[in-house]
Amino acid sequence: MAQKPTSKRSIFEEVGTDAKPVSIPKGGLIDTGKAGARKGIRLWLLVLFAMVMLMIAVGGMTRLTDSGLSITEWKPVTGAMPPMSAEHWATEFEKYKQIPEYKLQNEGMSLSEFKAIYWWEWGHRQLGRTIGLIWALGFLGFAVARKIPTGWTKKLLFIGALGGLQGAIGWWMVSSGLSGDRLDVASYRLATHLGLAFVILGFIAWYVFELSRTEAELMQARRSRDGKLFGLSTSLLHLAFLQILLGALVAGIDAGRGFTDWPLMGGQVFPPDPFSITPLWRNFFEDAGLVQFMHRVAGYVLFVYGLFVWSRGRKSAVRSTQASFNMMAAIMFLQVALGIVTVLNGAPMHLGLAHQIGAVALFVAIMRARFMSQYPKQQSVRGDT
Repeated sequence: MAQKPTSKRSIFEEVGTDAKPVSIPKGGLIDTGKAGARKGIRLWLLVLFAMVMLMIAVGGMTRLTDSGLSITEWKPVTGAMPPMSAEHWATEFEKYKQIPEYKLQNEGMSLSEFKAIYWWEWGHRQLGRTIGLIWALGFLGFAVARKIPTGWTKKLLFIGALGGLQGAIGWWMVSSGLSGDRLDVASYRLATHLGLAFVILGFIAWYVFELSRTEAELMQARRSRDGKLFGLSTSLLHLAFLQILLGALVAGIDAGRGFTDWPLMGGQVFPPDPFSITPLWRNFFEDAGLVQFMHRVAGYVLFVYGLFVWSRGRKSAVRSTQASFNMMAAIMFLQVALGIVTVLNGAPMHLGLAHQIGAVALFVAIMRARFMSQYPKQQSVRGDT
């Protein structure tokens, strides 16, 4: 039987319109889980970031109020409970009376005055315990739920390890002021303690930046990285870190209150009698004039080099990268002005604390500009991101 001729197809007719639609593969459950985990882990790290920032501020207040030696023992677990009775308070006060700070500086202090400095140090340590607890609960929660993205387990464990090391270094710092003839903790140990706090803060900030984009976006952005600008901003970050350490040395010996004129020091360029302590190397940590001079000079170098890096960053073809370097420069100008005002006023508590918080802001701003150099955001031909 002859078949009927088929009708001609229109050239506009789609081929295979009667075929079953082909489904497009979607991301699997693992990909979905990783996408959700990135957002959740980023939020958790932001909480830790805020708490570490608060920890740095509270640590600064603890130093400025001379409270750091009020608790003379290191009890990571049982020390979480403060004195709960008059007898316990009397015991803690007696322990404090045995250290040089009380004998040489605070002899005759009342119990109420002791309580004031005790609560500052207790709060500082308690905040450290809380940060550790938030880290542990978050990490275990994401690990048990298997929500940690590939390659991130070691990074998150590294943050926890640094936190544990920070606790040990904190006690190493405090122990330096419990014997001998010191009125305060060793300045170089204080600088180590503060420096590690900034290292922790820096790693958390970098991880937060990374988690703000998908792995695919980061890989794509890295192809357009500005290697030269990344190198310059890395050098600037290291220089800022050095300046932070020098600032800790200044705070450790109250060097900011020794010379309150600027740009001179005691009416001259170089501070008077800067090498009076023996052996010679101790002057670079303990002579108030020399330590403040080093901090000032490093600040000038940081400012000049920062302007150079900014001049290169503002020429970037990527608008978001330009903006990050502009923000960095604005914070740098404010920090320099705040530092000068702090010196001219003899480093009062509120200005000293503001200057320390400004250091945090500048450090993070430099790190963000560095990140934007490494992972520039995609933008259209018109320049819109």
